[in-house]
Amino acid sequence: MQTPENRLKSALKTHTRQLGLWLSLTDPGIAELLATTGVDFLCIDAEHAPWDLASIQAALRVLAAYPVAAMVRLPQASDALIKQVLELGAETLLIPMVESAAEAQAIVRAMRYPPAGIRGVGAPLARSGRYGALTDYLKRANEEVCLLVQIESVPGAERAAEIAAVDGVDGVLVGQGDLAASMGRLGEPYHPEVQARIERILQDVRASGKAAAIYCGDLALARRYEAAGASLIALGADVSLLAGGARTTLAQYRNG
Repeated sequence: MQTPENRLKSALKTHTRQLGLWLSLTDPGIAELLATTGVDFLCIDAEHAPWDLASIQAALRVLAAYPVAAMVRLPQASDALIKQVLELGAETLLIPMVESAAEAQAIVRAMRYPPAGIRGVGAPLARSGRYGALTDYLKRANEEVCLLVQIESVPGAERAAEIAAVDGVDGVLVGQGDLAASMGRLGEPYHPEVQARIERILQDVRASGKAAAIYCGDLALARRYEAAGASLIALGADVSLLAGGARTTLAQYRNG
C-alpha cells in the first residue's frame, strides 16, 4: 500500500475553498452523520471538548470511509501529544495560540521525522502507517502531514506574516473569540476594531501565499471573510447546529 495524498493540504496550496464543521460532541456516530452532508472537512476539537486519544482514533476511523478531510485541533503545542495524535492516523493538525515564528517552527519540527524534525519513529506499529502496510510512509510523511496554526492574540496578530511564512505551516486560522479578548473586547468578536484586525490578518496570511482560515457561523460575515482572503471556513459546530435546530423547531411550533 502507498501513502495517500493529503487532499486538504493540496487544496490549501491552491487556495481552493474548503467548507467544514467543528466536532465537539465526542461521538463517532455524529462525526459519521456530518461526513455525509458534503462538507470538505471536519475538525475534531480536542481543545475545548473532551476528546481523548481513543475517541479521536474512533472518529478518524469512521471518517476514513468518507470523502471528507479530518483535522484535529490539539489543546496545546505538546511534542508528545503531536506525536501521539499523528500515530492515530491524523494527517492534519490545528494548533492554538501561536504567537511567533519560532513557536511555529517548533511545531513543524515536532511533526516531521529527522533530520527535518524530532518526531519519533513508531508508524510501523501504528495506524499512521496502517500497521506497516504503508511501505513508503516514513519517506512521505513529512510532505503529507498538514499544519494549521491559530492566531488569536494581539502578539500573534502583529506577527501574522512572519508566522505564515514559516516553511511547514500550510495555513493560519484566526481565532475570533480569543483575539477579541486579547484586544480587551471579551465577548465582542463583532466589534469593528476586532473585525478590522481579523480582516487584516486574513489579508496578511493570503499575501504570504499561505491559506487563510476562520471559524464563523454567521454566513454573511463568513462571505466577507472569504472576500478578505479566507479559503478554509468552518461554518459551525455539531453542538450549535443541533441546539439551534431544536430551538428553532420548538419556537416555530409554539409560535405557529
